[in-house]
This record gives sequence, C-alpha cells and structure tokens, in this order.
Amino acid sequence: MKGALYGDDSPIIAFATPPGNSALTLIRCSGSTAVELAASAFSAPERLKSSPGNTVVYGWIEKSGEKIDEVLVSVFRSPKSYTGEDSLDISCHGGLIAGRAVMEALKACGFRDALPGEFTFRAFMNGKLDLTRSESVMELVSAKTDTGRRHAIGRLHGLLYDEINEIKKMLVEVLSGAEIYLDYSEDEISADADEIAGILPEQSKAQQALGRLKKLACSWQRQRIYQEGILAVIAGRPNAGKSSLFNLLLREERSIVTESPGTTRDWIEAWVSIGGIPVRLADTAGLRETLDPIEKLGVQRSREMLEEASIILYLIDGAEGITAEDRSFFTDNERQKKPVLILWNKSDIAPRNEPFPFSAYSPISVSAKTGDGLPELTKAITDAFGELPTEETANVSQAAALGTERQKNLVEAACAALEEALSLSEQNEPLDLIAPLLREAVNVLGEITGEVSTADILEEMFSRFCVGK
Repeated sequence: MKGALYGDDSPIIAFATPPGNSALTLIRCSGSTAVELAASAFSAPERLKSSPGNTVVYGWIEKSGEKIDEVLVSVFRSPKSYTGEDSLDISCHGGLIAGRAVMEALKACGFRDALPGEFTFRAFMNGKLDLTRSESVMELVSAKTDTGRRHAIGRLHGLLYDEINEIKKMLVEVLSGAEIYLDYSEDEISADADEIAGILPEQSKAQQALGRLKKLACSWQRQRIYQEGILAVIAGRPNAGKSSLFNLLLREERSIVTESPGTTRDWIEAWVSIGGIPVRLADTAGLRETLDPIEKLGVQRSREMLEEASIILYLIDGAEGITAEDRSFFTDNERQKKPVLILWNKSDIAPRNEPFPFSAYSPISVSAKTGDGLPELTKAITDAFGELPTEETANVSQAAALGTERQKNLVEAACAALEEALSLSEQNEPLDLIAPLLREAVNVLGEITGEVSTADILEEMFSRFCVGK
C-alpha cells in the first residue's frame, strides 16, 4: 500500500468485519475494475462479470488453481452502491485463516489495502454522502448507547444537512439582497437612501439564521456527552456499600462484596448506559487514613480518580451515619466544586430521619442491596448531563444537532461572521463592509456539508475512520 492516496482510483479491498471466531467474515471491494479483478480469482469468472447489481453469486475463490474458500459474492453496480463505484461484498467462512487467505488471493489480482475510511471517502467524492452524513457513519459505528445510535441515525438520515442547507439558503437570500445594491450605482436605485443603509430589508431573516446557528452550536456539548460518555466515580468510606452499588448499576457481580472494610484495594471500572448516557463507572477504594501500604496506595489512586471524575457518587453508610471521613470529604469538595450526588445507603435498614447537616447537598436515599432509590439516582445523573424524555424530546433523533468538533468549530465561525455583519448593519455601516462577512458565513456553512473543502481537510477527517468503512 506504499504510496496509496485518498482520491486515487485504485481498486481497494478491506475486511468489513474483524477476523476472528465467527460464522462469517465479510470482505469489501470497490473500484471501477473491482468486478473484473475479483472474477480473475473466482471459480465462475464469466458469471460474476455478467452479474447485474444487487445480486448474489455463489462460487469459490481460487489462487493458482487451488480452491481457497467457498464464498457468496454480493454485487453492486455503479452508481447504485455505497461508494458509487462497482463494489463487491464477499462473504467467506469465519475464523482467522480463511478470510486472510481470500484477502491475499484477491490482492494478488490487483487490489490494494483500503486506507482508513476510504470507502466512505469515495462515497463522498462520488456524491453519495455529504460530509455530515459521512461523519455520522463513524459515529454510528462507535455509538456506546442506543441514544447515541439514534442521534447518529438522525444525522445519517440528513437532519443536520437539511438544517445547515436551510440556514445557508436564508443567508444567501440576505447576501443577494445586499449585493443588488452593490451592483448598481445609487443613481440607478430609486429607493430612499435610508432603505439601502446596511441590510435592513433582510435583517430579521439574518437574525433568525443566527438564532438557529446558536442553537446548533449549543447542541454540541450534549452530543459530545452521548458520544464520549462521562466518568462517574463511586466514593465513600470503607464498607459504605460502594461495590454493591457498582454491581447494582452494572447488573452483574463485578466487584467483590464482603463485610470486611477495605476489600477494594484498587479502582475497578466498566461502561454502563444510564438514561441513554454512556457512563464509565468506577468503584474505588474506601477513603480513610490507613497504615496498610497496599490499601494506602489504593486510597491515593481513588483520590486521583476523584480529580478526573465528571460526577462523584458519594455513599454514606446509613447504619453508621455521618462520620469524620464523610465530613472531611464534604469540606474538601466545597473547595474543589466537583459535581456530587450524596447517596444515603442502606435505606432499607437505616432510613434518614434527620435533616442533612450540609445544606449544599440533597441526599438521595438508596439501598444498594435491594435497589430502592435506583430510579431517583438514574434521574439525578441524567438531569445533570442529559435530558429525560418528554413529549417534546422523546424522539431525540428528530432534532438537528452537531456530531463532531469540526462541525462545532465551523458553526461558531459562521456565528461570529454573522454577528459582526449584524453589528455593522445596526451601526448603518456601508454594505461593502457587510457583504463579505455574509459571504464568509455562507462559505463556512458549505464547509460543514462538504460543498467547500480541501484535500488536506478531507484526508485528516477520513483518516480517523476505521478500515473497511
């Protein structure tokens, strides 16, 4: 693959499924000569070459007269394929060996290894996908929760593309109105001079476009949470029930639970979906002073995890009540201002009957043993970072939202140009100062969808994709 470049027309090949213990392995091929090259390693070459699109052909992959594997070849013809080129999906037997042997046989016929994301790159270049849909493909592959999947599907379906295009159309109308006055001398325009100062005839439309852009810009923070997740650290004194809560949230026995304090000597973590948010949940060693060197190291690592946490789930042992260790934590956290949910654990045997002495917190009564209070805990975490479904937000995929930092940066750049244009208009500055800013905003929105792009930007973007997409 030495010298391979995005944008060349070489026939490419890659595993679309990771080789391993499975029933099938899928190998994807694409290129203007993909069918002919694959046919040269196929047991029935003429049948494959004459196959129309959207058909499946049975046969064998062969190399130097030797049968390599029995396969099914799905044929897709240009332009009705994912990449817009002639393409093949070859289903061979699973396992580590069969797929690799088929791959080597096909590469010997003239295919080269695909670059990361090269299939989707070709789909973009051939007009099958715009950039927002292209990026959503990788979002979908890496989605950690069903909510993240629905957001990615919305962008793949074109929600973001449509919103960007509608906003861009509004700005083009504003820009066109401004440029009419720039194309003619004042003597040729019968309008009153006050009417052509600034962009007053279309100012409300520009302001409406700015509002929609700002709404899109705000959507990125929440989308990033759904994509990347948050770190929730379970903390508390020894034997407060941290490991039991960890197991309850995971719905499996991952942490060892005993009645002996200090059982957890190091942090344990796992991913879990809470209210549609991917949560990297960490169970940590109990916070206390100790002379045991191993436990002391565990406590130190726990404190380091607390520094990294997006939110802390701090457990109080309801049977013991608030201890000196608990008070020390509250004092420290008042200085650090970390988001904290206080959980009064063991509420099944020791309900909280007295007012909580720290007014900054509203404890949630839970029982890590019985599951009491779990819905309230889930809601509290979701309220802190996401949104619970309502009649308006139940189908989160129906709202246009940004899916990548690239999109966020470009929307913010468009906002900045449009805000400056509106500010100049309000000061009745000449249109020859305002029109270039409007044009800049329009061009920036074109970068989001890929109407305006450069080779370097495209290569950087698609190189982050996995091979085979």
